[in-house]
Amino acid sequence: MLHRLALLVVRRARLVLAATVVVLIAAAVLGVGAFSKLQGGGFEDPNAESTTASTVVTERFGDDPDLVLVVDAGKPVDQAAASGRALTERLSQDHDLGTVASYWTTGAPSMKSADGTKALVVASIPGDFDHQAEVATDVLATYGGSHDGLTVAMGGESGVNLDVNDQITSDLAFAESIAIPLMLVLLGLAFGSLVAALLPLAIGVFAIFGTFAELSVLGSLTDVSIFAINLTTSLGLGLAVDYALLMVSRFREELAHGGSTDDAVVRTVETAGRTILFSASTVAVALGALLLFPLYFLRSFAYAGIGVILIAMLAALVVLPALLTVLGTRINAGRLPWVKGSPATVAPFWGRLAGAAMRRPALAALPVLAALLLMAAPLAHVGFSTPDDRVLPQSATSRVAGDSLRTQFTSDDTDAIVAVSDRAVPANAVTSYAAAISRIDGVERVDSSAGTFVRGQEVASSPADARNARPDAQRLSVVMPYDAQSDQARDLLDRVRALPEPPGTSFAIGGPTAAFVDGQHAITSRIPLAAVLIAVSTFVLLFLFTGSVLQPLRALVLNVIGLSATLGVLVWIFQDGHLAGWLGFTPQPLEMSMLLLLFCITFGLSMDYEVFVMSRIKEMHERGAGLRESVTEGLARSGRIVSMAAVILAVSFFAFGTSSVSFIQMFGLGAGIAVLVDATLIRGVLVPVAMRLMGDRAWWAPAPLARLHRRFGLSEAPSAPEPAPPVTPEPVPAGR
Repeated sequence: MLHRLALLVVRRARLVLAATVVVLIAAAVLGVGAFSKLQGGGFEDPNAESTTASTVVTERFGDDPDLVLVVDAGKPVDQAAASGRALTERLSQDHDLGTVASYWTTGAPSMKSADGTKALVVASIPGDFDHQAEVATDVLATYGGSHDGLTVAMGGESGVNLDVNDQITSDLAFAESIAIPLMLVLLGLAFGSLVAALLPLAIGVFAIFGTFAELSVLGSLTDVSIFAINLTTSLGLGLAVDYALLMVSRFREELAHGGSTDDAVVRTVETAGRTILFSASTVAVALGALLLFPLYFLRSFAYAGIGVILIAMLAALVVLPALLTVLGTRINAGRLPWVKGSPATVAPFWGRLAGAAMRRPALAALPVLAALLLMAAPLAHVGFSTPDDRVLPQSATSRVAGDSLRTQFTSDDTDAIVAVSDRAVPANAVTSYAAAISRIDGVERVDSSAGTFVRGQEVASSPADARNARPDAQRLSVVMPYDAQSDQARDLLDRVRALPEPPGTSFAIGGPTAAFVDGQHAITSRIPLAAVLIAVSTFVLLFLFTGSVLQPLRALVLNVIGLSATLGVLVWIFQDGHLAGWLGFTPQPLEMSMLLLLFCITFGLSMDYEVFVMSRIKEMHERGAGLRESVTEGLARSGRIVSMAAVILAVSFFAFGTSSVSFIQMFGLGAGIAVLVDATLIRGVLVPVAMRLMGDRAWWAPAPLARLHRRFGLSEAPSAPEPAPPVTPEPVPAGR
């Protein structure tokens, strides 16, 4: 298959490149439209009870208050009543805002700070995520800062989303300004010549614009997160580097054997192309597991990730061979001053490291395993959360507002649990239900159309106004003194949901705590299925690649060990708070969606490197080399590619660590650590040790599966096989 593809590309190289330019232009034109079609948000389960409650509130009551203005009067707020009422009135006249209420119009004690100098103004912003962001921007520009003796800080969900999006946009631009120059320098070091160093950029541009075009189409059909753009650019460039390093290294190796350019390209596609085909498949499978989750934030990364992987693979198997055919020996043109002779394709260091590990497997493996298990230990107490204002620096406007709400107000009504019905409810049923909920330990009060209830008693009357009642809907607001994501809030939510509803009524329970709990359930309930899908698919692909049933198991075990170590380090840093002062974040439980995304991406990249290394080891094995020779020579020929690719990709990821948003920091540092751990400790030490322990059984498969592999496994007969290298078997002492 690959042999025929390579021959076709070699014979029509210039035509392939011309067609590539046309496709690239078309993709760029279509892809530009993606930015206006992609959306923010996407962290909610569309089928969850909390989402149902939110929908009813939006349709019947005009949205919950998602904009909170913390107003500092600099004196008792009752002495600033005129300014406060004027501010509330101006906000009420803003047609983009829904219900507006403040301490000065309601007199609610919970809307005044404990010291009496601050008060709250709350409002809702009807519409979708993007519209809310636009309105929040206008509100901040108009009312933020100091006006008429009042200092206004904007918080709430819309305020936090605005600050997070603005901060991420500026942070990513800064990160790329650091990463791209460093990557260019590293590309020069890796390829040794300017011409060769430009090839990954050609593949990356093709993959990125092709994926933008895909996202533009999908954005017209379904919800796609705007954050898919960031994954497209980072993963597109990373895979381009991986694939170009592999192809160019193999091409130079084939040219060094004295063959023609066309023969070298064909042989490169047969060997390195086969590796890329399997590698791309394993990464795509890992990211494909994200499609199992109902949150479109996660599904969007599957759309972008699978698209960029497959397009990068296509570019590596078609476009890059055409470029190599046209360039020929000019691939080494523009040689950099520090490069003497032809760039090396073999790194003896990795071969010597593998040999040492195989000679002393226990001495090599035990310290590495001990270090990795120590790194993984903090996973035992991992906790989870969803992003709020605490992911931002303390100077951010919404963070200032959030800190004030948590420390200076007795309760935050915007964190209230909401019970809502989309049908008419008799007044006596509302009364009995509100009174019953208010008796639950931990409930501060229940606001309803029947009145305000505390510990089962009505403490204030409340007419059936538009705030809590409609002819076809009822809403109860359950105010609590807890943080919305705290254990106490989650326990209280469980008790509210467990309380029987009045006969003949039906209420959906929502609010921030319910959305958090339902979102976590949507992820955790599907993780086992996702894990099984990843494991089984990876096993099948690696079996088809190697013909062994032990190699896939070995790869899965080592990858899980390496990734567990990385996740443990993230718990130690971001949850336990080590390095918090240096990195400038507030310690808190980890964001589950980002953690799951990190796992899928780094698992896929780990399998990427697995396939790179095993392709050379298996190639040596099939030429008749012994176990030790296969492993050491395979690592020597692939170690430089894997290590350079990992360093370049890690630089791209570590640049995200400069972000001021903690979950972006977590993703960048975690992904960078994961690829470096995998490329060094796993590939350099544990893989040779595992191969030494498996011995000749490393390539074993039951007879029926062996026949299956001979029939369906992807295997290319070399068009011009090079002679096997001289093998000098070195006996491995028994028991060592």
